Amino acid sequence: MRNKIVLLISTLISITMTAQIKGVVKDSLSGVTVPFVNISVENENIGTTSEEDGSFVIHQTEEHKNLIFSALGYEKKKVNASKSQVVFLKPTAYELNEVMIDDRKNTSAVEIGTTKNSIYQAFDNGPRIDTKFFPYLPEYKKTKYIKAVTVETDSKIEAALIKLHFYKVDANGYPGEELMTKDFLVTVKKGIFKNRFDLSNFNLKIPTKGLFVGFEKLIIEKNKFEKTTTDFKTNIKQSVTSYAPLVLYNYVERDYLYIYSGGKWSRQTHEEEGSTVHKIMVYEPAIDLILTN
Repeated sequence: MRNKIVLLISTLISITMTAQIKGVVKDSLSGVTVPFVNISVENENIGTTSEEDGSFVIHQTEEHKNLIFSALGYEKKKVNASKSQVVFLKPTAYELNEVMIDDRKNTSAVEIGTTKNSIYQAFDNGPRIDTKFFPYLPEYKKTKYIKAVTVETDSKIEAALIKLHFYKVDANGYPGEELMTKDFLVTVKKGIFKNRFDLSNFNLKIPTKGLFVGFEKLIIEKNKFEKTTTDFKTNIKQSVTSYAPLVLYNYVERDYLYIYSGGKWSRQTHEEEGSTVHKIMVYEPAIDLILTN
C-alpha cells in the first residue's frame, strides 16, 4: 500500500512539473506580434514556431526549463517557461552599409553543391535548422552572384511553408551573421519536387569564406497533417501529428555538420582521440545554389 502511495505522489509531481506552455511573441518597440519565431527548449530537441499571429504552444514541457527565442531581425532571448505568456523581443539595430551597384550581366549560370550518385532520404527531425556548407572556390569570381537556391522536398500537403537561411562563416567556422535582414519564407509543392527559388532581387554574393545555407521546419498549423504509423512489434496502427514538408537528404562524407537545436549551434565531427580519420559520413540536406555573373 505504501509503495502505491509513493508511486501516486511521484506521478502527481511529474504531472505538476510538466505543462502545456502557451504564449505570444511581440516586438518590444511596436508591440506588434512576431510570426515564425524559432522557439526551443534550452539544450533539448524540443520546440515550436510562433504562428502568424505570434502565438505559440509547446506541449509537455517542464515549467522550470528555459525557452530560447530566435528570429531574424531580433536579439536572441532566453525566458523561463513559466514566465513566457508574453515575450517581448528587441529589434536588432542594423548598420546600413553603402550599397554598391555592380554591372550584372546574367549571361551565364552554374549550379554548385550537386551530389554525385545521390541517394535521397527524408527525416521528420523536428524544430531545428540543418545546414549545408558551400566552400568558396576561385572560379566563383566569375559568377559571384547568387541567382537561385534549390531544395528537394517531399510534402504531403500543398503549399507547405519553410524558412531558408543564408549564413556567413564566423571566426570559429560556425554559421554566423545572416546575409538577409528579413525572413526568406517559401512554399513548396505537394509531392516530391526539386523546388527552385529566385534570389536575383537580393543582390547576394557568395562570401569568400564560404556560405552556409540552412532550412528551418516551421511547426505551425498551416503545415500540420495527420499520418498513420504501425508498431512493427504489435502491428497496431496509430495516427500521429506531423509537419510538412520533409526535406530530402544525401548521405555524404564531410568534415563537419552544423545543426541549430536547443537554442544553440552544435558541430558534429570525428573526435576520437588519436584518430587519423578527419571526415565523417553525415546526412546533408539536398540544397544547391545557382550562381551567375
